[in-house]
Amino acid sequence: MQFVSEKEMFDLMEEKLYTGVVADILDELGYRNQAMRQDIRPIERDFVIAGRAKTILSVDVYEIPEDPYKMEIASIDSLKEGEVVVACTNRSINNGFWGELLSTASMMRGARGAIIDGISRDTKKILELGFKVFTAGFKPLDSRGRGLVINYDCPVACGDILVHPGDVIFADCDGVVVIPKAVVMDVIPKALDKVDRENKSRDELKQGAYLRDVFDKYGAL
Repeated sequence: MQFVSEKEMFDLMEEKLYTGVVADILDELGYRNQAMRQDIRPIERDFVIAGRAKTILSVDVYEIPEDPYKMEIASIDSLKEGEVVVACTNRSINNGFWGELLSTASMMRGARGAIIDGISRDTKKILELGFKVFTAGFKPLDSRGRGLVINYDCPVACGDILVHPGDVIFADCDGVVVIPKAVVMDVIPKALDKVDRENKSRDELKQGAYLRDVFDKYGAL
């Protein structure tokens, strides 16, 4: 399967796929631990995100550095179209790492969303903006003197899953799945095919067919 652009691919994923079927295909290919921790949730239930991982690494600090936002600003300003921010805060609950202005700047760079394994803030403003954010919780405190970005475009552990720059992130109301970049073009066609088989299974089940017969016919459950 070929796509005119990655945007077309990500748009199709957001329109047709869901995390359950993507996780099933990853299972079939031997990648059985690609779903992030269950507490990372969308701030709006219907948000669906597909895009390339833009990784950011942050740590807790307990004093205000001389230039507390330097690396944070650099990471956001280097975002490219089609990327999804994947921020590892080491599960910090000390500050609202992600907020409205980071969301606005990211959207203007062409980012498709953000996955934060820590805490966010400015939720109402982010919802008004329409930027897709998944987060582990909420807290109004700023990161200044509490959290510090120390690197980006590096491997990070987000939601207990190792994410490399360029992996594909797919997220919906059931959670966040990481597709290793080496198998993206294996996963997507297989996932689309399984969705088609599940749709046919559903139609026959609604007509009263037995689950055993439908599964034997389509191999989807």
